[in-house]
Order: sequence, then structure tokens, then C-alpha cells
Amino acid sequence: MIWTKTFWKGAGERAVKTWFQVFVAMTMLTAGTEMIPAVGIEGIPWVAVLSSATLSAVLSLATSIGNAEFTSGQF
Repeated sequence: MIWTKTFWKGAGERAVKTWFQVFVAMTMLTAGTEMIPAVGIEGIPWVAVLSSATLSAVLSLATSIGNAEFTSGQF
């Protein structure tokens, strides 16, 4: 199941969506939505934000592999 184009298309799309969701959430949480102008872009801990988003994307791919039939649409 995991060697099909459909599987990797679905898994990749989910991983990218997860990455962006966590990236935005972590950016808002670490800076505070009302404090971004006061903190500035340099006040955001980018290493923590990017590593959290990347780890989430990796875990999303692992979940897709663990549930390959559903991800490929063959359930």
C-alpha cells in the first residue's frame, strides 16, 4: 500500500497541512497574538517553532504509514 502514488500524495498533503498548522500555532503561542508588534519577528524562538512543526510533519507521515489502507483510499 505505501508504494503507491495515491498513498504518497495523501500522506504528503497531510504532512504539509500539519506542518503549517503547527507552525502558525507555535508562532502565535510563543509570541502571543497581541504581542507580535511589540515583540517583533526577532523575538520569536524560530528554532523551537520550526522543530515543533517539522516533528509534527514526521509524526503525521508515521501515522499515515501506520494506517496505509486509509491513506491510500483502499479501506
